[in-house]
Amino acid sequence: MAIQKIHHVAYRCRDTKETVEWYKKYLEMDFILAIAENSVPSTKEPDPYMHIFLDAGAGNILAFFEIPNSPPMGRDPNTPTWVQHLALEVETEQEMMAAKRKLESDGIEVIGPTNHTIFKSIYFRDPSGHRLELAVNTGTEEMAKRLDAVKWEMLDEWDKTKKAPNHAQWMHQQEFE
Repeated sequence: MAIQKIHHVAYRCRDTKETVEWYKKYLEMDFILAIAENSVPSTKEPDPYMHIFLDAGAGNILAFFEIPNSPPMGRDPNTPTWVQHLALEVETEQEMMAAKRKLESDGIEVIGPTNHTIFKSIYFRDPSGHRLELAVNTGTEEMAKRLDAVKWEMLDEWDKTKKAPNHAQWMHQQEFE
């Protein structure tokens, strides 16, 4: 078996209409499909929902469920808030910074840009509290080769020590900033 691509990624939202409008306004995603049912097809549970699908570009679909009969949305209290996020790629740093200005002009807090050496990014939250990242690639072919050459060694060392390996310490040196 070979996975062709991600069909869609689904999250919960507090309000589907608000979500469609927000993603259209700030990330220019088109609303492409809505499905509503009074029971869950896979489990047959009686639980009404609205399932919306947004065009995230290049055949990628971002989907949301509004499930009004469930308790309010929460998050895993044992996972730091910065960990779970959806990173979306944009083509240029100018596009990323234009999105930052648009978000901030409407009072949405934006962190960054953060320089990760191989990409730069900004972070913010959607109306349901999901952390999003807009990223623009800045890495070179040489950087990709260097990282590829050490990935298994890094993984093995991490697996044994649970401490950050120094195999890619070069990413934090001035020459790459």
